[in-house]
Amino acid sequence: MNLQPVFTKIISTGSYLPAKILTNDDLSKIVDTSDEWIRTRSGIRARHIAADGEETSDLALIAAQRALEAAGLTATDIDLLVVATTTPDVIFPSTACIVQDKLGAKNAVAFDIQAVCSGFVYALSIVDKMVSTGGYKNALIIGAEIYSRILNWQDRTTCVLFGDGAGAVVLTRSDVPGILATKLYSDGSRRAILNVPGHVRNGVVYGDPHVHMDGPAVFKMAVNVMAEVCNETLAMANMTAADIDWLVPHQANTRIIDATGRKLGVAPEKTIVTVQGQGNTSAASIPLALDTAVRDGRIKSGDLVQTVGVGGGFTWGSALIRW
Repeated sequence: MNLQPVFTKIISTGSYLPAKILTNDDLSKIVDTSDEWIRTRSGIRARHIAADGEETSDLALIAAQRALEAAGLTATDIDLLVVATTTPDVIFPSTACIVQDKLGAKNAVAFDIQAVCSGFVYALSIVDKMVSTGGYKNALIIGAEIYSRILNWQDRTTCVLFGDGAGAVVLTRSDVPGILATKLYSDGSRRAILNVPGHVRNGVVYGDPHVHMDGPAVFKMAVNVMAEVCNETLAMANMTAADIDWLVPHQANTRIIDATGRKLGVAPEKTIVTVQGQGNTSAASIPLALDTAVRDGRIKSGDLVQTVGVGGGFTWGSALIRW
């Protein structure tokens, strides 16, 4: 029997940002900061904040619906649904199971991925393997976060950096390559430089349930590993950075994005940047940026797109995609 190879291809994107916008000037009224201080250190001008009644699954739902509409599929066509999030609705069930119910994706296997800001790349790598082995046909990956609820709004080193949102992609089985290569890494020994150390025990929160970050250490780590893993992923596909049409990095801040591009040798005009109006949306940042660039016409069929993420854990990884 002559078996044809099976590949995985992204066929659509979708996203959602909450209606409320919190500008740098707004932040300066609640914490000791200024628009100039935030912009020069991060490039961020504003971020979106979820409404009191919105949950992570609600953000994910709208992004998923928009991706399905763009793909020309219905919820029942999806047989694999993965949500990358650090801010689930509840401890359990998974946010993916909640989204499955709200979306009506009754035929989908659903589960969460927790790799913080690398979550979308982790999910992409896992789903690629699950689809390309022939077990699943149509998959939905969603990165969704509500970081505004785990921030200390008196800590100007962290609260100014993050925002809420969701992005989604639909992938399908294909006879032509789409996901060309992925590479993932973790290093738990570095967990102290970016974490939320609080936890719940016997109904009581122990420790601090807010984001803690050693900014300089995170910057140094991120810049070093992001360019390295991009080059490794390119080598796996026998390509170089010169082949990249678009670099879509995790949207942490413009300094990290710019430094990564320089180390990789990708021109700034080939890098998709959305952090200025969204802040760091963790696992949602890459699919949000993908959706922006697809819908405004920059990313087109046939383009070579490289995504790369790095986050608490520490986790990092890259995916090379033929659009």
